[in-house]
Amino acid sequence: MGGVMTEPSTALAISGALSQKDIKRLTSAMRGSSIGPTTLYYAGVTAPVIGAGMALLTSGAFELTTMSAYWRTMLSAIIAAMAGIVWYIIFMRWAYRHRHGRAGETEQNSDVSLTDTLISVRRGPVETRIDWSALSEIIKKRRFVLLRFDGADPLIVPDSWFKDKAARQEFLHRLEEGMA
Repeated sequence: MGGVMTEPSTALAISGALSQKDIKRLTSAMRGSSIGPTTLYYAGVTAPVIGAGMALLTSGAFELTTMSAYWRTMLSAIIAAMAGIVWYIIFMRWAYRHRHGRAGETEQNSDVSLTDTLISVRRGPVETRIDWSALSEIIKKRRFVLLRFDGADPLIVPDSWFKDKAARQEFLHRLEEGMA
């Protein structure tokens, strides 16, 4: 699509700020859980390393005893497994303690505008313009609408941004019209 883009006067605009609950909903809708793939990767990589280290340490410590080689190996393996599992659980618990969201999503007001040619999302001094052809999915939930795009981050629009149900319906109708 080339040329100069002109925005018609038929823009439908809404705005509001995302609450911490909205950010959690966005995270949950995007991932399916509140723990990201990087956290899972590091927890899964470090737990076996810690387990292997504990196996070496306990095996070395048990060599100083009169314990048979069989029991030394068995107890070292059990202690190593427990250390790995405990580390994994602790790591995953730490992962839940961070805040959801990126940059100023919870601090800045978001302005969403639907025109005949594009979807515009302005958050503070940053504006993102998304062509209608990039809108891949509209997910309607009880408390929000989630928009998925090809090549851009998803957008959550909480119901609290609409003055009434009719305004939400008009917004949804406009989205479906633009996606078609």
